[in-house]
Formats: sequence, C-alpha cells, structure tokens
Amino acid sequence: MSKFKAVVFDWAGTMIDFGSFAPMGVFVKAFETFGIRASIEQARGPMGKPKWDHIRDMMDDPEIRQQWIEKTGNAPTDADVDRVYKVFVPMNEEVVADFADLVPGAIDTIAYLRGKNLKIGSTTGYTRSIMERVLPKAAAQGYAPDNLVCADDLPEGRPGPLGMYKCFVDLVAYPPSAVIKVDDTAPGIAEGVAAGCLTVGLALSGNHAGKTPEELSTLNEAEIDILRQKATAALKTAGADYVIDTVADLPELMEQLEAA
Repeated sequence: MSKFKAVVFDWAGTMIDFGSFAPMGVFVKAFETFGIRASIEQARGPMGKPKWDHIRDMMDDPEIRQQWIEKTGNAPTDADVDRVYKVFVPMNEEVVADFADLVPGAIDTIAYLRGKNLKIGSTTGYTRSIMERVLPKAAAQGYAPDNLVCADDLPEGRPGPLGMYKCFVDLVAYPPSAVIKVDDTAPGIAEGVAAGCLTVGLALSGNHAGKTPEELSTLNEAEIDILRQKATAALKTAGADYVIDTVADLPELMEQLEAA
C-alpha cells in the first residue's frame, strides 16, 4: 500500500507548456499596451503567483515603477494593477490553448499514479476563465485531473495553503503528509509547504529554466546543469523537499520514497 494518497500538480511549466511561455509573453504585451517596457526576466520573476498579485509585484519592480511614474505622474496603485489585469486576462485566454501541449512523459506519470490508485489534483495561478481554454486541450491529450483549483476560486492564492486545503477536501486525501505537491515555481512550492505537504520542484520544464525541449537539446550537459542548479537553488529556498528535472522523473522518485 502506498504511503501517499494524492499528488497535486501545477499546470504551466509542470504538466503543460514546457518552459512556461504562455503567461510570460502576455505579461510583456499587457504592459506594452500602457507604454511600459517589461523584460522577460521581469515577467518571469513572480511566476506562480495569482496573476493579479503577479502584476502587483511587477508594478513594484523599481524600473517598471519609475516608468509608470514618468508616464502617469503617479506611483502605480492597486487600481492601476486592476487596469493591467483587465487587459492581461483576455489576452492570456486567447493564447493559452496554443501552449497547452503536455510535457513529455506526463501521460506516463499519470498512468503510473492511476496504477497505484492515487488521486490526482491540480492548482494553478491561472484564473478559471483561462483554464476553461486549457482543460479541453489537456483532456484531448489524455490528462484530466480529479480536481482543479484556480487563482480566483478562493479569497487567497499562493503562496498561502488554501488551494491545497481545497484539494484535500475535493480529493478526500489527508493527512497533508500523504499528499505530494509538484510545481516549477517558488510560490507553488510554498503553497505545498504551507499546507504541510511533501513538495517536489521541477528544474528543467518550468519557469526557472525557461527553455523549450528543442532549446535544451542544443545545450551540452554542463550548460544544462547550470540551468538545473539555478532552478534547484530557487526551489529549495522556497522549501522543496526534492527537485527533479520534469514530471517524467516523478515515478522513479516515488519508488525511492516508497522504499525508504
């Protein structure tokens, strides 16, 4: 009998959208509509948080904040965050399905978990309206988790634990130590830590590496390891118990954990 009852996955950079490209590009474009230049690095920085909070963090970046002041004469307020958010959400809705391909090996990992009769949950920094575009694409590829908790479903999102608490209820899976949270971002790992779960970070498929599989294939092992170590450090700092390259490596890790 397994030590675990459920595994809860993030979406972009974890199960779909290798490299986490859909949200990154839209953040840049959303700020462009207000005459603000945001870099890819600035857009990736808060990744994993609910998107309103993500925009708030970007607004607080000193360079972006100064641009906003120069454009408007005022420091960015929460009302300004609302304005950018209202542009961001429909833009992301339009493109997200184009980035909904499953990460290589994800289906094999799901089959492994189903074979062990484990529940499969999911949380995301995306809104429900964005995820409505993703779910059919994922299902067509064979991925349909047992639940979904979106950023706007609850009063508070990541890095707090409420999304995971909802998963415990939806999946009837407890205690927290019997649930594994898998994520490519620091806020997503922190969500699992806050809820008392075992946490597994993903170094190469997600936001920290920010590469497609094709881009990774052009790098030598030393170059890949630099990306791996950078991501691992960030995820460990967030509280990750373990860090693997992608979800394809999860069954091997779980076998080790079961045997320990």
